Amino acid sequence: MKRTLLTLLQATVTILLLWWIFRDPAKNRAMAEALRQAEWIWLFLGVGAVGMACLLQTQRWSILLSVQGISLGWWRTLRVYMIGMFFNLFLLGSTGGDVVKIYYAMRETATRKGAAFLSVLVDRMMGLLGLVAVALIVVTLRWSALATKAPAELVALGIIMGGMLAAVAVGFFVDRFNLSDRIPKKLPMHGRIVEFASAFSLYARDGKALAATFGLSVTAHLFNFLAFYCAARALHEFSGPTGLVDSFSVMPIIMTITSLPISLSGVGVREALFEKLFFSLFGTPQAIAVMISVAGFMMIVFWGLVGGITYLFYRPTGGLHLKEMREEVDSVEEGIENPS
Repeated sequence: MKRTLLTLLQATVTILLLWWIFRDPAKNRAMAEALRQAEWIWLFLGVGAVGMACLLQTQRWSILLSVQGISLGWWRTLRVYMIGMFFNLFLLGSTGGDVVKIYYAMRETATRKGAAFLSVLVDRMMGLLGLVAVALIVVTLRWSALATKAPAELVALGIIMGGMLAAVAVGFFVDRFNLSDRIPKKLPMHGRIVEFASAFSLYARDGKALAATFGLSVTAHLFNFLAFYCAARALHEFSGPTGLVDSFSVMPIIMTITSLPISLSGVGVREALFEKLFFSLFGTPQAIAVMISVAGFMMIVFWGLVGGITYLFYRPTGGLHLKEMREEVDSVEEGIENPS
């Protein structure tokens, strides 16, 4: 019931934001004209940058699986990752792709289903920590301009990053002092705290693997940022090293805020942030800023569609539906949160 209500709320926010952004016919005509004059070679380069990010993220998850002795094989791990990307983009809700990844990983081990579940949790956590690290660097480098022209976004970024780091710190503390059994079940986010603690007990002792996955996360984020820079170049915005730095300086803020489950796949929120930040910081026409966002997101959608095609050929005959996958994953998650 909670998932349904959240999805309905996200859909409502998405529709309202898209209406607000595209309500002006003159802006829409300017966007169409910008797309008509776009340099397509930059769009193709952007698609390649997103593809490279997918490969790096696949390697990150592969390392986390191998720490637990789960071997899907790199090629199969890539296919499952791409399938998860498809479901994250096209399934209503924000966790469909994770459910699919967890389920297929669990199928490879009859005795370590909890480890398979936690590998996806830690994979997501390392991605968020990598984003936090990049955000801290670029905000420091561009603090004066951001504090003057984007104070609200900086506050939102600080709150989100603080929440992420607090969750990690609590998980570490609970694991370090063996407090999982002492946490009141009525405590808000009890389940997530226990999951983070379980993840730390499994992964925190392998510093080499965590360092490698953190480095892969940072690099993957930079390639995703590069895709949006390529979209800007295709639409004749920015050029050279200065333009690259300017573009990268706002992408962590946009990506971090968009990661919140406010709208479906961040649609609408992303475009609104591009419109505001690119116009206020760089003077980019609002129509062009929105078009940069749309073009960059379409590069991600392209690889999501590749994941959908992969799913058609990967799915075993008579395989489970997503509802049944979710039920099995929920069962494993409950076992982690409430060990017997």
